[in-house]
Amino acid sequence: MQNPCRASLGKLASASGFGKAAIAILLIAASGCALADSPAPRADVFVETGTTTAGEATANGLRGTERVDFILGRMAIEEKLGQLNQMAGGRQIALNSRITDAEYDRVRAGGVCSYLHVAGAEFLGGIQRVAVEESRHGIPLLFAMDVVHGYRTIFPVPLGIAATFDTADAERAARVAAVEASGAGLHWTFAPMLDIARDARWGCIVEGAGEEPFLGSAMARAQVRGYQGADLTRADTIIATAKHFGAYGAGTGGCDYDSADISERTLMDVYLPPFHAAAEEGAGSFMVAFNDIGGVPTTANKALVHDLLRGKWDYDGLVVSDWNAVLELVNHGVAETRAGAGALALLASVDMEMTSGIYAADMLAAVEASPALQAALDASARRVLMAKDRLGLFDDPYAYSDPAREAAVMLTPDHRAAARRVAERSMVLLRNDAGLLPLKPEPGKVAVIGALAGDARSMIGSWKAQGREEDVITVVDALRTRLGEAHVVYEPGAGTRDPADPAAIARAVAAAEAADVVILVTGEDYNLSGEARSRSDIGLPAPQQVLAKAVLATGKPVVTILMTGRPLDLGPLDREGAAILVAWFPGIEAGPAVANVLFGDVAPAGRLPASFPRRTGQSPIFIGHYPTGRPANEDLSKDSARYMDIPITPAYAFGHGLSYAAFEYDNLQLSAETLAPGGTLTISADITNTSQADADEVVQLYVRDPVAQVARPQQELRGFARVSIEAGKTKRVAFTLRPEQFAYFAPSGQFEADAGRIDFGIGAGSADIRLTGQFRITAPLIADGPAAALATPVSIMEE
Repeated sequence: MQNPCRASLGKLASASGFGKAAIAILLIAASGCALADSPAPRADVFVETGTTTAGEATANGLRGTERVDFILGRMAIEEKLGQLNQMAGGRQIALNSRITDAEYDRVRAGGVCSYLHVAGAEFLGGIQRVAVEESRHGIPLLFAMDVVHGYRTIFPVPLGIAATFDTADAERAARVAAVEASGAGLHWTFAPMLDIARDARWGCIVEGAGEEPFLGSAMARAQVRGYQGADLTRADTIIATAKHFGAYGAGTGGCDYDSADISERTLMDVYLPPFHAAAEEGAGSFMVAFNDIGGVPTTANKALVHDLLRGKWDYDGLVVSDWNAVLELVNHGVAETRAGAGALALLASVDMEMTSGIYAADMLAAVEASPALQAALDASARRVLMAKDRLGLFDDPYAYSDPAREAAVMLTPDHRAAARRVAERSMVLLRNDAGLLPLKPEPGKVAVIGALAGDARSMIGSWKAQGREEDVITVVDALRTRLGEAHVVYEPGAGTRDPADPAAIARAVAAAEAADVVILVTGEDYNLSGEARSRSDIGLPAPQQVLAKAVLATGKPVVTILMTGRPLDLGPLDREGAAILVAWFPGIEAGPAVANVLFGDVAPAGRLPASFPRRTGQSPIFIGHYPTGRPANEDLSKDSARYMDIPITPAYAFGHGLSYAAFEYDNLQLSAETLAPGGTLTISADITNTSQADADEVVQLYVRDPVAQVARPQQELRGFARVSIEAGKTKRVAFTLRPEQFAYFAPSGQFEADAGRIDFGIGAGSADIRLTGQFRITAPLIADGPAAALATPVSIMEE
């Protein structure tokens, strides 16, 4: 029986007029009929001298959709499938290592559209030249990498960036990452992660903005702007990816990749708003989640991806699978064969397949036999080509291939300064019971205890892109620089994995006893948070607990610096008289940032983007909980929705964070007592810095709909503003609301806001509300989308 790939290719070559050269190239494309991991045959004949299809379209003055349709109309099915095929060009620890001669031939054949785990302006420029000048159609490649919180200049992990409660910080971090990544020849990042994470056991919580969909939506918009800029055709921009579309953060028990068995209302009101915000902000791509929702894997969820994202949201960007996720539909039990898995994903509107190679290797016969698959293939190939067009690659495929620019933009002083500033602003002061912080300029002898104080690798987190340990200034090095070697004693004491060594613990205790002040750096290492790093116990690692208990038992003044990628059960650290500063994984400027906050050069003003539980068993705990028929009550004699062995509150609630300054909230005003459809209402208050120190305050607005068609959350964030206020000065902060911001996914299947009372509170955290009030919505309305995705305008006025 004749190979169907070869039969169709022969017909195409005859019709195209490209002759033998085209046949040679198209036979290489037929290698897609084999497994993707098998090497492509070596090409002995290249495209004959002359224009490519893309070159002809451009020469004819075609741009945008016209150019894309011109190219698409001249492509064979095999070549269209090739445009849906993303290959691994290397590994995270060995970039470009899989770009062999066979891969160059695959490029010439049009059998691949994108490579990930590659980098280098000159190297990638060479591959691009093969695609543009030695393939039949001259379609440029897309080069991609997980650039999550920096490329070479590494910022705090995303959960730390969210703790700044400042979208400008998130946008700046993404902008620096885009400048450096694009300089290295990359067009596309798989960030930001927009999954709402309410269970701290989930390792990937480190990669997002935490538990609250309004904060997540605000950070989503900011990061998309940072990566993509105002004009994607500029060579210093990259395509952002809103991931992982679906309910990836809702995995059962906080377990990565696990099923999300949630209601449609929870999906629409909690997990999807950040994605809606990213789509409205123009994110160039979406990535679907690994997991299933109620048994339907997102990679094959046509109702979610095709009908909702493409249909109701009118999203026309590129949708990519996660790593090997199309093949994993077989593991899910919804497909029996590779081709069957590919058909489900393609019909669901997943445009590009990452690494498993099913579209290119297994789908030809199925597509030829199915008009529905042919239509889906054309639509997906068009979206892939449009993504390349929006980047300007058809007009200048080598815009990202400038080695001189690559060298110039990496790790510049401005970039390091930006990383340090964001790290400083991300830090959250949990406790400062005895006013131990800020430390005196000359604190005497300082003992720095904990292996994490010198762990450069952990300070840049799990997604380090091209960050290097030698670029990091550690906490202990920064303190030695600031105070002098003679005044700092460092004892690692214990790490996070190996059992605590009694001799090392004894040395740490001796150092603490001989010091005037102890800086205990404890928590997780980088490899305890991240993908596939879910933990059943989110207490301090056992060796760290041994170290902490021994050091705290000395009775010396101890400042705890918490390195972590998630909320933790703090155990022995959370005690009366404690001073605890959450530093997250702070990036390459970790040491200077920590030192500046410890000594008061910068007053901490970070806020928790996710609640810290009292114990692991209290997870998940979050502010958006429904009240239930028996709301949690501190009185154990009353049966209520609580655990009987711990208080009903988290250890530290969402939005919590202390300062070295004190702030007074006063003069609450509403612009009106009612809010009508089509109108707005402004809530404002005076915030006065009553201390002697200049500092930032994060003013937060929370709302509640007390009576609705369905139970509504006890608290929802609807506004925040990080405000710098000088000592003794007052600023007035105003939030302007629309009635659509109180809509929810109603039993009708629409987003509805009810007429009636709305309660609100303004304060320094969800558990620190200073001013309260209420107003009424005058009439019901139907909104276009989720309320949490809508931005709240904020104005700040000098008094």
